[in-house]
Amino acid sequence: MPRSPAAPVRAGGARDRSLAQLPEGVPLVTALLDLDRPLSPAGSLPEGSAVIPPPQLPHVQRELIARATAAGPRWQSLARMQLSEQEIGMGRHTDHANAGVLRRIIGEHGWPGVPLVGEDGATAAWQIALHADTDTFMQRAAARAMHAATQRGTASIRQWAHLHDRCLLNADLPQLFGTQYLRGADGLELEPVTDPDTLDARRAEVGLPPVADALRDLRLRLAAAPRTSDQKNDGASTASPTESA
Repeated sequence: MPRSPAAPVRAGGARDRSLAQLPEGVPLVTALLDLDRPLSPAGSLPEGSAVIPPPQLPHVQRELIARATAAGPRWQSLARMQLSEQEIGMGRHTDHANAGVLRRIIGEHGWPGVPLVGEDGATAAWQIALHADTDTFMQRAAARAMHAATQRGTASIRQWAHLHDRCLLNADLPQLFGTQYLRGADGLELEPVTDPDTLDARRAEVGLPPVADALRDLRLRLAAAPRTSDQKNDGASTASPTESA
């Protein structure tokens, strides 16, 4: 979510950061995936499956959706800078608890992708991971597990791009896909990004619109009424402690 120009700390609790560089020779897309050992391998959808079966873990699906739904109004208020410091602090405790639940789920089942928890459950898991700034180890583990799921076609590459950028910023590295914004003196500003001249090309590779279009959409969305719980979010534009688009 955006931060106000008077506040040097992001609403999600991360430090202000400079334009750091990745170690020489480290592939950008896999840099964060190799920071820590994965929690566990993930399950996959049977090859050649034309029809997605019912979720294999409906109880996990229900828990993820319930937690993301309960946190949703607070996340949207945080994106609009409508929370007090006390409310922000209490929200961090909730996000940390949600991260712990997701850590357990990943440890037991791998990334909760569409075969395990359905499309809505998988989106809820991603939203929880995106807001897990108080547990960056889990956040990186979630990004690795989700990246593996995207290779199998069981998770959204657009959503993963947002989570990958979030992990990079929380590791004091520039983001790769330009999804994360903050609120500066002149309004929304793009967080530091690697090689800005090729940003739109990288965004296109993961199905994201040009950054100028995404920023326009983000400004319109923040000026409009908050998203309702029945509106899907595929990662084209998301709300998080640093606003993302």
